[in-house]
Amino acid sequence: MIAVLQRIRSCSVTADGEPYSECGAGLLVLLGVSKDDGEEDAKLLCEKISVLCIFCDGDDKMNLSVNDIGGSVMIVPNFTLLASYKKGKRPDFMYSARPEEAEKLFDFFCDTMEKLVPNVCRGKFRSDMQVSLVNDGPVTIVCDSRVLKGERSI
Repeated sequence: MIAVLQRIRSCSVTADGEPYSECGAGLLVLLGVSKDDGEEDAKLLCEKISVLCIFCDGDDKMNLSVNDIGGSVMIVPNFTLLASYKKGKRPDFMYSARPEEAEKLFDFFCDTMEKLVPNVCRGKFRSDMQVSLVNDGPVTIVCDSRVLKGERSI
């Protein structure tokens, strides 16, 4: 499972042409689910993301988590994070989970995050979304459940 974290001041999602979700300062999480992922991957990432100190304290040091600042987490499904671009000019998505399984794990991820962070918003699975955000920093971090499990190094 791959999560791209962006520290944000605000974020909104339009799905299929209609306003869908919005949040204030915190994190935007673009979430990609691979065909080998399970609930353990989601739990590991949620636990890490909820405590990751990437917000600045009074001394302008990144010592605070999203919970410490009372921030929000916007979670947006993004199967393209698993794109393989090794061959040819068109990426393939053979490593992405099938939509049915990906949606279950996306929902599980969101439900798990809601237990760890009070304000969680979601993008809409299987829709054409436009994501608007005000990036803060910018601070962007890629988190991989395989790294957390020790199966891959960064």
